[in-house]
Amino acid sequence: VMGNVRRNLLSDFVSIQRNGKIAMKLNEGDAINGVEICSEDDDVLLTTAKGQTLRTQVTNVRVFAGRTSTGVRGIRLAEGDRVISMAILRHVDATPAERTAYLKQSGAIRRAADDDTSVNTGVDDTGVDVENDGNSDETVSLSTERYAELSASEQFILTVSENGFGKRTSSYEYRTSGRGGKGIIAMVVNDRNGPLIGSFPVEENDEIMLVTNAGKLIRCPINTVRIAGRATQGVTIFNTADDEKVVSVEHIPDSGPTDGSTRGEEGEPTRGGDGAPPEGGDQPEG
Repeated sequence: VMGNVRRNLLSDFVSIQRNGKIAMKLNEGDAINGVEICSEDDDVLLTTAKGQTLRTQVTNVRVFAGRTSTGVRGIRLAEGDRVISMAILRHVDATPAERTAYLKQSGAIRRAADDDTSVNTGVDDTGVDVENDGNSDETVSLSTERYAELSASEQFILTVSENGFGKRTSSYEYRTSGRGGKGIIAMVVNDRNGPLIGSFPVEENDEIMLVTNAGKLIRCPINTVRIAGRATQGVTIFNTADDEKVVSVEHIPDSGPTDGSTRGEEGEPTRGGDGAPPEGGDQPEG
């Protein structure tokens, strides 16, 4: 959680005894946040509680020969911050100008399809955030083939905060950089949102389940969560009480509804519930 990362061969973990095996040396107060299988064609996405995120190529983290070092710095944390999630993304070779052009075009198509100008992929009228790309004055026109290629490789990152707010953001808004930097904004962190608790890629037909420290949970489809830019606040996914916090969000790949979820009129899970039984419904046994 202090921002260090390391990469090892799977063969280092072939033989594991009943008492376990050291995976990484930790400094005092540190803890392992996540472990993922990756290849050299992937990127690593690190996100912090205070809303910063850093995306870097896996190859920027060398393969360690042993398992007993602290690794290398993945993201530089502000005072009091901590890493809350690590995710693996597909690496896509695209220039900043291409990403900007794709985001503008896809945002326009999405707004036209939804007939709702509040749904976009960015933070301004064009729906594009090109913060710190260094090429904001450069414009390109994407061919039909290049647009289709970028669309096929696009992923969407779900980001969720403690107060139950969340959003999906195009992976093209997360530029790649070297490891060890401070990163860029993943989601606005303020009194409304609270700190972040999770950030990971999702598919259109997936679902998520959120659980609070009050023991309530909600399950909802990903396609009900708004697509928005990085530097935005998101929408309500879970209506939490004033003293209630979301403590965990779990990804459910392409799964149908099950008993106990918060459902809409057609029997499908919906976002924005409070996790409580519906009025007149079954109450938990004492």
